[in-house]
Amino acid sequence: MQIVNEIAEQIVAREGGFVNDPDDPGGATKHGVTIGTMRRLGLDLTGDGNVNAQDVKALSRAQAVEIFIRHYYEAPRIGSLPSCLQPSVFDMYVNAGSNAVRILQLLLNEMGFEVSVDGAIGPQTASAAEQAASVDADALRDAYGIARRNYYFRLADRRAASRKFARARDGTKGGWIKRAEEFISARYHLSRQAFQRRTAAWG
Repeated sequence: MQIVNEIAEQIVAREGGFVNDPDDPGGATKHGVTIGTMRRLGLDLTGDGNVNAQDVKALSRAQAVEIFIRHYYEAPRIGSLPSCLQPSVFDMYVNAGSNAVRILQLLLNEMGFEVSVDGAIGPQTASAAEQAASVDADALRDAYGIARRNYYFRLADRRAASRKFARARDGTKGGWIKRAEEFISARYHLSRQAFQRRTAAWG
C-alpha cells in the first residue's frame, strides 16, 4: 500500500496547475484545490481579506497535499477502506467529493451488501468493502474504477459542456476517462473503437 502522502502527491501532479475554466463548475482551481474549498477553509493566502482567484494562484503544491490529506482522506475516513480501494477513492473524492463514496456504496449494494447510500464512510460501508476485498481485492478495485468511469460518462451524457473533460478534441479519451482508467486493470480499458461507440451520441 502506498503511503497517503505519495497518493496525495500523485493527485496533485495529475490535477495540474492553475485553471479557471468557465465550463468547470468548480471554478478557479490549482493542484485540484477549488476556490470553493479555499473559501470554506478560509485560506486567504494574499491577506487581503477576500478569498478569490489570486489566492488560488498563490496555493503551493505542499499546501494542496496537506489539504487533500486532511480534508479529503482523513476527514471522510478513507483510511478505513481496504487498501485496494484507497488510492482510487481518495483520488475520486478530490475530484467529486462525497459522490466518490456513493459510487462505492451503490457498487456494494449491487454486489449484495446492504449499505446505505449516503456518501459517508461508516462502519457499515467499511465492513462491506472489507468483505468484498477479502473475496477478490483486484476485482473490487477494477469494479470501482469501472463504476467511476461510468459516473463520468453519465455526467457528460447529461451536460454537454462537460463532454470536453471526457472526450478530447481529436475524439480520443479525455482527462476524466484516462484518470478513471489509471486505477483499472489494462484488460478493462476501453478500446478506441469502444470509446467512440460510447460517445457517438454526443455528436
